[in-house]
Amino acid sequence: MADSAPLTGEALALDLVNTRPMAADGYVDLLATPRQLSDWLALEGDRVRGEVRDSAPTWTDLAPVQVVRAHTEAVVRALLDRAEPPASALRGLTEAQRAAPPVRELDWDGTAVTAVSRRNGPLGIRLAALLAEAAAEVLSAPAIGRLKECEADDCVMVFLPSHPRRRWCSPTRCGNRTRVARYYRRHSSGDAS
Repeated sequence: MADSAPLTGEALALDLVNTRPMAADGYVDLLATPRQLSDWLALEGDRVRGEVRDSAPTWTDLAPVQVVRAHTEAVVRALLDRAEPPASALRGLTEAQRAAPPVRELDWDGTAVTAVSRRNGPLGIRLAALLAEAAAEVLSAPAIGRLKECEADDCVMVFLPSHPRRRWCSPTRCGNRTRVARYYRRHSSGDAS
């Protein structure tokens, strides 16, 4: 299910994993260039805004984000298989968080003390830390037991369903495509007269 626009709207860590959809010839990387990373960050909006303040991604920012995505995906796939996640992936997510821990910067706004959480370091390291922290939150939450992979034949997207009957990553992407294909199969098999 390759699509040029990343699927968003799930937990941030799952949105990150979903930036590697399946195409006819294998996985597609929707975060392969600084521009793609910038576009994805814009789609994620407020969830990442604090880390991208006044910064545009460069080629060196891609690697830390892609490493966190790989670790997160390894844990997600293990959980989907009801298997033990790779220890190296868990360690990798922990190390990414350690590389740029959040610090609450105190300031005075003229009437009160304010505290804003910020990370230090290059953009890629800050983003990787934020994404690893988001992965830690979702992977350790009780809701992770509901984790599903899209039921469309050619889709590898993952999601946490808000409704137990949800079957597809997106009703407008895979849901419609699956229903149309099913309809076509039903109606074309009886037209051999």
